[in-house]
Amino acid sequence: MMLGCLDARERSYQAGEYVFHMGDVTRSLGLVLEGRVRIESVDVWGNVSVVGFSDAGQVFAETYAIIPDEPLMVDVVAEEPTTVLFLDTAKIMTTCPRACAHHSQIGRNLNLIAARKNLELERRIFHSTPKSIRGKVLLYLSSAAAQAGSNEFDIPFNRQQLADYLGVDRSALSAELSRMQRDGLIVTKRSHFILNDTGR
Repeated sequence: MMLGCLDARERSYQAGEYVFHMGDVTRSLGLVLEGRVRIESVDVWGNVSVVGFSDAGQVFAETYAIIPDEPLMVDVVAEEPTTVLFLDTAKIMTTCPRACAHHSQIGRNLNLIAARKNLELERRIFHSTPKSIRGKVLLYLSSAAAQAGSNEFDIPFNRQQLADYLGVDRSALSAELSRMQRDGLIVTKRSHFILNDTGR
């Protein structure tokens, strides 16, 4: 019922294809139906920082779509073959003449999504605050364990993506993770981590 009301458009992307480029302006948020998109920032020297990911069932670019003529500060790239449903945010934020319950619900959902992403941004700032790489890693892994409710968990990043997320060099991160394993703090293989109880 909502698809026509919100000018819904569906589009498919191949892995590595750009959904949005930095500087693009959009009136529509993207809802990932299948696959995954990577949100990243690239500076003029080509250095890439991964801002985050949106998986199936998640949205992206909603903040830019809500603010008129606001250019994106990030690129959005298909991480794998991906299908996206685009929805006009102006029509989400404006009550339709029928004032249907579905329309009100999608507006509430969008506000909740924005609040959650704001919280995730605060987490990232928190994780990148320590000056040492070990401090950044310990804070991030502690938070991930708390979210998982277990000292054994998987993270949504590979090594390069984790380095980009924490704002550190990949080789320096890998060396620090090796030292942390030798020190008995963690056990890790790829994106899987076990945090050891040091008896603190």
